Amino acid sequence: MKNIPFIIIAAGVITVAAGCRTNDDGFSATELQTINADGAIGIMRLCTVDNETDSLLLRTVSRPVTEKIFHSDEYGILAERMLATVRNPENEGVGIAAPQVGVLRRMIAVQRFDKEGEPFEIYVNPEITRYSETRQTGTEGCLSIPDIYGEVSRAADITLRYRDGKTFEEKCEEINGFTAVIFQHEVDHLDGKLFTDIMIPPAE
Repeated sequence: MKNIPFIIIAAGVITVAAGCRTNDDGFSATELQTINADGAIGIMRLCTVDNETDSLLLRTVSRPVTEKIFHSDEYGILAERMLATVRNPENEGVGIAAPQVGVLRRMIAVQRFDKEGEPFEIYVNPEITRYSETRQTGTEGCLSIPDIYGEVSRAADITLRYRDGKTFEEKCEEINGFTAVIFQHEVDHLDGKLFTDIMIPPAE
């Protein structure tokens, strides 16, 4: 998700615009090539919808991160490179999903605006198990959809189940506000969905 400032109103948070098949255990050869490109350091190439091949990849459902993958050197490399990419000062975001850097695995990085210091954290195999009926509407952008913003209605509160990005421990927590919006946006990426799919049409 693209980094854009936001304001809070009574109804909720309003943001304002500013792989190949392999065995079920490890990364595929194509995934390894993507992870280790450019010397396995630094910012990764972003997949964007204006590239036909990238667009097809972004519409593909991602596969789980296995325990074998989690304990591999490449997992750590991918996590660090995803963080470098989303924090790129020339194109900052508040969240990123592995498919956005060409790796179809269920792994995301999210900036936790609801925690002290607003840290970025890695989440493995995240699943939203509950969406609140209360909604919040805001303007979203996306690193993979350059220069396009639109109004989106999201759940105000969610329940998230995931594997900790540092320990692989299974966890569950309640998340609300702007941070909940980011999680919904990034988990959508893992299912091949984009915010433009649910964008509210502009009033005529």
